[in-house]
Amino acid sequence: MSIPKIPNYALPKNADFPENKTDWQIDPNRAVLLVHDMQQYFVNFYQTDTSPISDVIKNIQALKKEAKNNGVPVVYTAQPADQNPKDRALLTDFWGTGLDDTYTQIIEDLAPQEDDIQYTKWRYSAFKRTPLLDYMRENDKDQLIICGIYGHIGILATSLDAFMLDVKPFVIADAFADFTLEDHKFTLKYVSGRCGNIKPLELALDELKIKKNAKRAHKLTFDSIKQDIADILLISIDEVEEDENLTYLGLDSIRAMSLLEKWRREGCNITFNELVQTVTLNEWWKTIAADLNRAPVVEDALA
Repeated sequence: MSIPKIPNYALPKNADFPENKTDWQIDPNRAVLLVHDMQQYFVNFYQTDTSPISDVIKNIQALKKEAKNNGVPVVYTAQPADQNPKDRALLTDFWGTGLDDTYTQIIEDLAPQEDDIQYTKWRYSAFKRTPLLDYMRENDKDQLIICGIYGHIGILATSLDAFMLDVKPFVIADAFADFTLEDHKFTLKYVSGRCGNIKPLELALDELKIKKNAKRAHKLTFDSIKQDIADILLISIDEVEEDENLTYLGLDSIRAMSLLEKWRREGCNITFNELVQTVTLNEWWKTIAADLNRAPVVEDALA
């Protein structure tokens, strides 16, 4: 009932990755990096100087470095030792009694830094019985970049939970390891087609760098957000008075969140909490315009 010794395999190449159903991009202002279960106990089931785990460790190091350079918080999960049978529950039927206190630490090559966060993990999903979701919501984060082990178990479960909690999961295809190459490919296929977005490390690093260094391009204007408000409320643009409380026109938090998601795609980086501090079109535009003016506008900034 324990984990089997894991055979060596070469990580899949970019050309082998399945096509994503989504065109999501990583935004470091909205993302958290999750280093999933990289404990010595789990790593020891691999031959550590050989692929996949040797390459995965190197790739996670690069991913974490770029994430921290871009201000992305880093969260680690780690299972505890000597779990009470009531806490471990059904996991015992599949994997036995779990870890002892010998190899519970995160491997030295990926050891958490002082400003990183570490949560105790009790189930396959990193959201179950941890503060991860509360932390993300409190800090206006709605993207989770996932790396670590094992793909078809905890990483897949966490991706599914993220999707069902309206958090966009990004699984870094060559920064996680699995039991077999077939399991690895299964994880990529399921995530890309059903609940998230997969990215090769190289692209993930580029998106982080682009978001940090590029000047923002935007298409937002006072008239465009006025039209967006009218469209979501199913009224004419003439009915949207510039200083009227938008809640009187039927705007609620769900519609406001939908508008903000659209405006974020068009170049605005304000948070939901910043938006709902005020309730009129003029006040909203003042908040949005101040954000847009923090960076020069260029055409095709992400080209």
